[in-house]
Amino acid sequence: MPTVVEPEKPGDERGALLAYLDAQRGGLRRAVYGLSQEQAVSTPTPSVLSVAGLLKHVTVGERGWVDTMSGHPADPRDPATRRNWEDSFVVGPGDTVASLLVLSDEVGRHTEAVVAALPSLDTTFEQPAAPWDRGGTRSWRWGLLHLIEETARHAGHADIIREAVDGKDAFTLVFETGAAPEPDWSMLQE
Repeated sequence: MPTVVEPEKPGDERGALLAYLDAQRGGLRRAVYGLSQEQAVSTPTPSVLSVAGLLKHVTVGERGWVDTMSGHPADPRDPATRRNWEDSFVVGPGDTVASLLVLSDEVGRHTEAVVAALPSLDTTFEQPAAPWDRGGTRSWRWGLLHLIEETARHAGHADIIREAVDGKDAFTLVFETGAAPEPDWSMLQE
């Protein structure tokens, strides 16, 4: 669940898309909040995913998409590209929760700077063909919407895994981290 995203200023599509992307990144950041390194890398569900691994994967993925959108795509046929993608789910010995959060913040700032410098969201890039996509010309608008979709998908995975780790759900973490104030539940009572 994202926190409240302020309505965009009239005509600020770029700001609105970046705000929604950041709200979804926030879900991943909150999923590791308060966890020990051991808990963050644990895999308490039948999946091999951990909340730290998802944070790393989304961050590496965002960096890769922005590189592609900026005209520097990785070759999906290159074995190193495939290894990089596969390794993005794996929390390595040097990957701490703190270092992954720093990397996430750096990548987020870079994305926002690149998007702010665009002449228009109608600016296009070439998406290379890959097993999951025929490739072709895409707009930056499409690219940002894709990043929001992928980040949200993985934030949902992180919610489930986090709840399996210690029982804390997304709402609890939103309130605990101060991302949103605890609602006035009395307004729902008659």
